[in-house]
Amino acid sequence: MADPSAVLVAARDEEGTIARTVAALREQFPGAEVIVADDGSRDATAAEAERAGARVLELPRRGKGQALTLGEQAAPSGALVLADADLVGDLGPLARNGGDLTIAAFAQRRGGGLGVARTMARKLIRARSAFEAREPLSGQRHLSAAARAETFPVAAGFGCEVRMTIDAARAGLSVSELVLPLSHKETGRDLGGFAHRGRQLLDTILAAGPLAVNHRGLRLPLVGWTLALRSDPTVAAIAAIGLADDLWSGPERGFRRHLRAGSTTGVLKLVGIPLAGLLATRQISGALLVGLSANFLNQLDTRPGRALKAYLVGALVVGAPTRSAVFLLPYDLREKVMLGDAGSNALGAMLGLSSVSRLTGRSRWLAIGALAGLTLLGERRSLGALIERTPGLRTLDRLGRQA
Repeated sequence: MADPSAVLVAARDEEGTIARTVAALREQFPGAEVIVADDGSRDATAAEAERAGARVLELPRRGKGQALTLGEQAAPSGALVLADADLVGDLGPLARNGGDLTIAAFAQRRGGGLGVARTMARKLIRARSAFEAREPLSGQRHLSAAARAETFPVAAGFGCEVRMTIDAARAGLSVSELVLPLSHKETGRDLGGFAHRGRQLLDTILAAGPLAVNHRGLRLPLVGWTLALRSDPTVAAIAAIGLADDLWSGPERGFRRHLRAGSTTGVLKLVGIPLAGLLATRQISGALLVGLSANFLNQLDTRPGRALKAYLVGALVVGAPTRSAVFLLPYDLREKVMLGDAGSNALGAMLGLSSVSRLTGRSRWLAIGALAGLTLLGERRSLGALIERTPGLRTLDRLGRQA
C-alpha cells in the first residue's frame, strides 16, 4: 500500500483540539502534507492548525463534505487519509491495511444518541451497494488513488462518508473496516446533540439520492424533484422529465446538439414539456408558455440562486406560488443543494401555467415572443455571461451568494 500523499481534516470551531490532532497526524504520516479545510470557524482553529504545521484553507461555512472536496482539490495526487479534527489515536494501521478504502471502526464508543442516524446509514449503504458497514459514519479513512478518483468530489455535509462507501463499493473497489483504539468528542443526548444527529440523518438520506456537481466542483444533492410532490400533475410530470435529464443526460448542450444526437433526454424535454403544457391548457399558446418558461429557468440555473431569484420575480408578476422557492433559496445560495433540471423545469412550468391564467391576447403572445427571443439568445450566447456584464443584474444575481 502506497503511503498517503496528504491527510485531509475538515474542521469547524476546534481551536481546543486541532493543534494536537495535526501534530499527531504529522508524526503518524511524516511523508504526507496535512491539510486543514477550515469550514467557516468563528474561533482560532485556522491559526492553531497553521501553528501546528498544517496547510490551512480558510473557507466560508458550507459543510463537512464541501470542505473535504475543496481540500482534496488542493492536495497532491496519490492516496489520502481523512481524519476528524478532534481525533485521538493512531491512524497509521489504516494505511498499512491494504485495499482501496479502509474505514476505522472505533473499538469502544462513548456517548452518542439513539442510533437512528447510524442505523439509517447502514441500511442505505446496504441498499445501494450491498456492503455491510459496522461504522457507516466514521470519518477516519484511508483511500487509495483509485478510491480517491472514484469517490471525490464527495457528497455534501455529513453525508460524505456514506456516499463515499457506496461509490467505492459500487465501483468494485475493495472496502474494509479496521477496528482501532480511537476516540473523539462524542455528542451527548442534549438539544445540541440531537440537532447535530438530525442534520446528520438528513444529510445521509440526501447523499444516497441523486447528486450533481456544481460550477465549483462541489457534489450536491439534487432536490428539485421534490416539486413533483405538488398536487399539480402537470408540474409533477415536468419535474419527472427534468429528473430523467439529471440522471441520464449526455454531453449534449443546446437544442441543436440534442436534435443532431437524436434520442437524448434533451429531446425528451423538448417534446415532453410542451406536450404536458398542451394537455394542461388545451392551447398552443399555453404549450409554448410552459415549454419556453421551463427552458428559460433551466438556462439560468448555472449559479446558486440565479434561477430561483428569476422565478420569484416572475412569480410576483403572474401570481405563481412562491412558498417552495422561498424555502429552497437560502439552501441553494449557500451551496447546500441544487435544483437540477427537475427543479428548474418544474418552476418554469409553474410560471408558464400561471401566465396562461393571468395573461390574455396580445400580452400572452408578447410574453411568448420575449421568452422565444431569450431562448434563441441562450442558444448563441451564455445568459449567465450577459448577466455578469450588466451592472444592475450582476448585483442582484450575486446578492446572498458565497464568494
